[in-house]
Amino acid sequence: QVELVESGGGLVQAGGSLRLSCAASGRGISTFSMGWFRQAPGKEREFVAAISWSGGNTYYADSVKGRFTISRDNAKNTLYLQMNSLKPEDTAVYYCVAAWTISGSAYYTRKNDYNYWGPGTQVTVSS
Repeated sequence: QVELVESGGGLVQAGGSLRLSCAASGRGISTFSMGWFRQAPGKEREFVAAISWSGGNTYYADSVKGRFTISRDNAKNTLYLQMNSLKPEDTAVYYCVAAWTISGSAYYTRKNDYNYWGPGTQVTVSS
């Protein structure tokens, strides 16, 4: 069992940056593939980024590629999402997710692939 708690959300102007963190407790994340999803008001929850537990493989949604960077520190049990050049359409609740895997290179992009979710943190980008 692992518990995830996001932090770092807030209000930022368009073009600005935020860094989200996700602290894991209960079990080390070194064998968990992890990622970020987001959900804007009235929209479906969507994939943002994923990272293998080795940290060697990452994958991004086209909408954030080149602007967001996912990373992890297994020793600190923490996942990060650096968000640069933020746009109003990035406004959403951002969720940290984790899935146990035996493969150090695996990452997942579907909601159903993840069985651990944080409560979410709000990111609001003003124009």
